[in-house]
Amino acid sequence: MSSLFNQYRVEELLLATGTLQKRLWQEAGELRDAVFGKEVFIRGVIEVSNFCRQNCDYCGMRRDNQKLDRYRMNSDEIFDHLQSILPASVRDINFQTGEDVVAVRETILPLVRRIKKESRLGISLCLGTLESKDYDQLREAGGEYYIIKIESGNEAHFKAIHAPGTLAKRIEAIHYLATTGWQVSSGFIAGLPDQTKEHFLETLNLLHRLPLRGTSVSPFIPGENTPYEGAGVMSGVEALNSVAILRLQNPDRIIPAVSAFNIVHEEGYRLALEAGANLGTINLTPERQREDYQLYTKHRVIMNQERVLKAIEKAGLTPSEKSMIRFLKKI
Repeated sequence: MSSLFNQYRVEELLLATGTLQKRLWQEAGELRDAVFGKEVFIRGVIEVSNFCRQNCDYCGMRRDNQKLDRYRMNSDEIFDHLQSILPASVRDINFQTGEDVVAVRETILPLVRRIKKESRLGISLCLGTLESKDYDQLREAGGEYYIIKIESGNEAHFKAIHAPGTLAKRIEAIHYLATTGWQVSSGFIAGLPDQTKEHFLETLNLLHRLPLRGTSVSPFIPGENTPYEGAGVMSGVEALNSVAILRLQNPDRIIPAVSAFNIVHEEGYRLALEAGANLGTINLTPERQREDYQLYTKHRVIMNQERVLKAIEKAGLTPSEKSMIRFLKKI
């Protein structure tokens, strides 16, 4: 555990600027380098479906958003698309949806089976809370890494923002996944409305205790056509400092730089890497669907290969030749 935690309270580190922030990020970066080297894993993501049965207050894909054009890609379409555009730097692929069980059973399952059979890509999935049998079938098909975020680690706040299901159910799912062969990642949103410092600390502590191989933080961005549309955007300081804190608390976890950092700061993606992140994601969703995968705004920053590689270089790091998932299996 970093000596910073002996000298400062976590809430002080969350708000750190100037010399203290520089020290925080430096220690986090050095710890990442000690475990993973000065390398950043690179994965691709395809956003398979924007149908969602949940109604989260912070998400533009919530089921009550009638202004969103819904889509659901099929497995052959995705496989052919990947074959034609997969960047040379990508070693893992992530398939992401709203909470759409139709897409899971009709698109994701056959797609994972085919990719597992015909490529060496590591396969990660972000599909929401499912039934145990669905997790098991996806694992048998070849899924290896499952991303299931909690967004807030305070039960009352989780309920107030209408996050999916219940916090207890999400935690139960994380434990089930971890005990059935999955490598699991979770994370939270920094700056959600009514999020107190106590919520922040409770969330960090919960994530630290859970059996995870990856942890993430995203800055809150007010979603179009959501109850939070008019809420303010946070400065990004707390979210970026959270990357460093997560690294110091969890040295051997995968921590992504997320594209939303570029909305709160022009160089936010690069700064997240400097603060200890070690995963970059290239968006491979076809352009005709990309605008409608509306987590927050249609005008999000799309991280293509050029932007990701440039951010990695500017952060003084190099793209990894290894698969994130294969690497984790060895440590």
